[in-house]
Amino acid sequence: MGRILAIDYGVKRVGLAVTDPLQIIASGLDTVHAKDLHTFLAQYCQKEEVEAFVVGMPKHLDSSATNNTQHVVGFVRKLQKQFPDKKVITHDERFTSRMAFQTMIDAGLGKKARANKETVDKISATIILQSYLESRQYL
Repeated sequence: MGRILAIDYGVKRVGLAVTDPLQIIASGLDTVHAKDLHTFLAQYCQKEEVEAFVVGMPKHLDSSATNNTQHVVGFVRKLQKQFPDKKVITHDERFTSRMAFQTMIDAGLGKKARANKETVDKISATIILQSYLESRQYL
C-alpha cells in the first residue's frame, strides 16, 4: 500500500501533505513554489511509493467554480499526464484555509507565525487529506 499525497494548489504556492504507508495519519509535508511542483512530485515519487494524489478543488458555498478552479483543473490534467499510473482524486477544499488558520490559533502560534502563508498552505493540505481519509470510511 502506498502513501496518499494531498495537494492544496495555488498559482504561487502549493501546500503538500502525505499519509503514512498504511494511509491512517495525514501529516504536513512541505510547501513549494508552483513552478517547482512537478519536479518535486517526480522526485518524491522516486523516493516513496505514492498510490494516489488528492487535490483540493476550490468551490463557492453554492458549489460553483471560484477564480482558482480553472487553474486547479488545468493542474489536475497535467498531473494525470505526468503520473498516468496513479489515481488523481479531487476533494472539496471549502473552508480549509479558515480551518488552518483556526488550527494555528488553537495550537498557540503567535501572530507572526500565523502570517506565514506557507504554514497555512501546508496545514490546509493536511486538512484536505484528513477530510478525504475520513470520507472514505463512509463509502
